[in-house]
Amino acid sequence: MTNPAAEFFKKHKIDSEKMKTLAPDVPMAFGGMFQKLMKDGALTVRDKELVALGMAIVLRCVPCINMHVKKCLENGVTKEQVLEVAAVAVMMQGGPGFMYVPVVMDALEACAE
Repeated sequence: MTNPAAEFFKKHKIDSEKMKTLAPDVPMAFGGMFQKLMKDGALTVRDKELVALGMAIVLRCVPCINMHVKKCLENGVTKEQVLEVAAVAVMMQGGPGFMYVPVVMDALEACAE
C-alpha cells in the first residue's frame, strides 16, 4: 500500500516547478508572505509551525498537514509533539479533526523515509 503523503511530496515537487513556469506570480507572492511571517519573532519558527499544523488539521487541508508536519520536523519538533498537536486539534474540533489524525501519521511516516 502506498503512503498518500509520500505520493503528495513527489507530486508537490513537480507541481511547484510547473507553477513557477506557468504562474510565477503565485508562488512568488505566497512565498514572500510565508518567508516574512514564518521566521522567528515573538514566536519561534518551531512554535509557528506547530500553530500552522493545528490549523491545517482543523481546516482539513491535507496538503497543508503534509507540509507543516515536514516543517515541524525540520524545526526540531518530535513525532510525539506532532501527535499531541493533532490531539489538541481533535479536542477543539471533535470528530472531523479526529478523522485527519491518520493524515498526520502518513505525513510523519513519509518524512521518516
